Amino acid sequence: MKITSSDTILVTGATGLVGSHFVENALSLPAQVRALVRPASDTTLLESWNVPIVRGEFHDAEAIKAAMQEVTVVIHCAAKVGDWGSVEEYRQVNVAGIERLIEAAQATGSLKKFVQISTLGVYPARDHHGSDESVSPSASGFDGYTRTKIEAEEVIHRAIDEHRFPAVILRPGFIYGPRDRTVFPKLLAKLQNGMFAYLGDGKKVLNNTYVGNLVRAIILAIENDDIVGQTFNIRDGRLVSRREFIASICEQAGYPVPTRKVPMSVARPLTWLMESCARFAGKKEAPLLSQARIKFLGLNLDFSIDKARRELHYEPEFDFRDAIVTTMNWFRDHEMIPR
Repeated sequence: MKITSSDTILVTGATGLVGSHFVENALSLPAQVRALVRPASDTTLLESWNVPIVRGEFHDAEAIKAAMQEVTVVIHCAAKVGDWGSVEEYRQVNVAGIERLIEAAQATGSLKKFVQISTLGVYPARDHHGSDESVSPSASGFDGYTRTKIEAEEVIHRAIDEHRFPAVILRPGFIYGPRDRTVFPKLLAKLQNGMFAYLGDGKKVLNNTYVGNLVRAIILAIENDDIVGQTFNIRDGRLVSRREFIASICEQAGYPVPTRKVPMSVARPLTWLMESCARFAGKKEAPLLSQARIKFLGLNLDFSIDKARRELHYEPEFDFRDAIVTTMNWFRDHEMIPR
């Protein structure tokens, strides 16, 4: 579809990393942009951009109905993220929320495109060397976030099959960039305090996905009418090892590059023990090692983006080296690392 001044784009999770960057880019489009955010969210940035805001949780049917009025495009970035906690808590946001969005979108009759931001985490927890979209998702043994992102994809596919719902699913990898409030602040603290250790030798690649590259993929997904119903892996054009990733951060922040390693043969049984103890004790926070962290820090996460290049015409603009400098400059400007 060609985005015009008659279009209204609704962005969920618009105060988050992906949502805020998409909104910022979408302001240059001719369409109107609207944000659906949680009542407690800090909307200072959105307000500075004069973005209309609807506040409401995903169980608030009236808020969703109000947000969806005359909307032609939905960019669904909102999700409960994390690697610990009750699956049902994740399900209430990540699955029930998308069901309500789809229902509201279908009721308006104005929707032209729905872009779901999923995750490469839905793939089986093993080493990947060029895995593409033909590999089936697997939530076996994993956290509530991963399981419910798979369930959310299933909800979308049912809507596509049963109602010809105009959805596209994008599966980014580890998303990094300015305004990250979840992973980077914790990682920077560990690096600063000398508490970071590699799982394995650190040579396996990460599925790094710069937020600027993902935003470009989202815009392509809106504009391309031939890819409705499709799913695409999205990542940077060049993947980097954990060692390059961490060393680049340390170089920018002026921290010593960590050298400590925990062999995977040690990490796996420790993970089982720590998770078992944490569950028995009813801990609300994830233990130091978890299955999700093993997946993120210890496995080779190389996923093919050939389909996105071929059908979505996606070509990552930002290389990791430049993207990490931009990211760290933002953290420096916000006094989260030394100048």
